[in-house]
Amino acid sequence: MCPTTPDLPRQTVTFPLATDADTARLGAWFAARLRAGDCLALTGPIGAGKSHLARALIRARLGRPQEDVPSPTFTLVQTYVADVEIWHSDLYRLTHPDEVLELGLDEAFAHAITLVEWPERMGSALPADAIRLTLSPLGDARRAEIAIPGRPALAAALRADWTPA
Repeated sequence: MCPTTPDLPRQTVTFPLATDADTARLGAWFAARLRAGDCLALTGPIGAGKSHLARALIRARLGRPQEDVPSPTFTLVQTYVADVEIWHSDLYRLTHPDEVLELGLDEAFAHAITLVEWPERMGSALPADAIRLTLSPLGDARRAEIAIPGRPALAAALRADWTPA
């Protein structure tokens, strides 16, 4: 389960994603490494690539590259059955952090991989050990900034696989 203590040490890795294909590759990279209880908080402006990355991650984890993965913008949550249950949520339309409890996300944090778009809408309900992935415009590309608390091996693998030597 994701602890709610805010004092976990974070390692941050930053690198460019030149194309949409690179963003999808990053999603697939995470798909192979996330485990039950992991929360990936996806932050960035509208159109930054959050949903694109989430779709790629879900498709890779399911092993079905053509899977229809609709945006949960209106349903708020979509769930997928893989080796570990995956919850994909888009909280853009929420108006108060208490609404997160109504969605059942607090329970999903304990047993599923949770992908949360617009995690700032959760307030303090976002798990302290959430991996925070921020996508921001970088010219015609985008920049990924990823803060990983309490998982130094994951941060080291990300750095090794995604940053220039």
